[in-house]
Amino acid sequence: MTETVSAESVVISTKTSTTEKIAERTNIVFRPIVDPDLIKIACEKLKEQLFAKFAFYWFQPKFEDIHFVSLEKYYEPYILIRGKYFIDYLRKATFTLRVPKEVREVILSPNKYVPVTSRSNRIVKLDAEERLIKEAKAFLILDKNGLDCSANDMPSLPSMQPEENPEKTLREFGVEELNENADVNFVKERIAKRPKDMTRIVKETFEVTERTVIYFPRYKLLFRWVKTGEEKMLVLDAITAERVKQP
Repeated sequence: MTETVSAESVVISTKTSTTEKIAERTNIVFRPIVDPDLIKIACEKLKEQLFAKFAFYWFQPKFEDIHFVSLEKYYEPYILIRGKYFIDYLRKATFTLRVPKEVREVILSPNKYVPVTSRSNRIVKLDAEERLIKEAKAFLILDKNGLDCSANDMPSLPSMQPEENPEKTLREFGVEELNENADVNFVKERIAKRPKDMTRIVKETFEVTERTVIYFPRYKLLFRWVKTGEEKMLVLDAITAERVKQP
């Protein structure tokens, strides 16, 4: 016996827009721990390494020929964002049913289907729509360009202290904040992907439940090899005093 199930009433969206719920963004700015004067002293021991690729025995830069030019403090942002995406949608489908040889018509009111012969079988092809649900979630740590980062890329010290007024600090140092929706767009591009075979939407939502931008202080030091005029940049973390690799 075949069970008959009443179809649920489905409201199909005629719009392509997504229902969005976006959390407010929080800025956190950490204070530098290492004194810039100490940074200058520490870099004196590293400056020769900046020009190591020129270190042929006849073209070896002398320590006193590498001059300190400038020191600049700046803030490097990292994005922490958590989002989720949901879509309830329909797609086209074709179902093939085998029927007994003596069947002349299959009636699914109000439509009638005439069986055809395929490989000695009598079949009926039914065009229909399938209803599916797709969900995606993500927690991302990104750099300012939206590229993936590891938690190891960010300092993690118990002595780190956030600024009490992060917006004021960002203004004072002329830090260019991320575009208002940049972080949201980054996570949306990762998870809010409509299926290519979708024909109609029942419901679609995109939600960002957490969004934080953390600004870490860094020191950018410029050195010049006076013999050639060549300049090199050295970047140190202002919290750990460790050298930061540059792309």
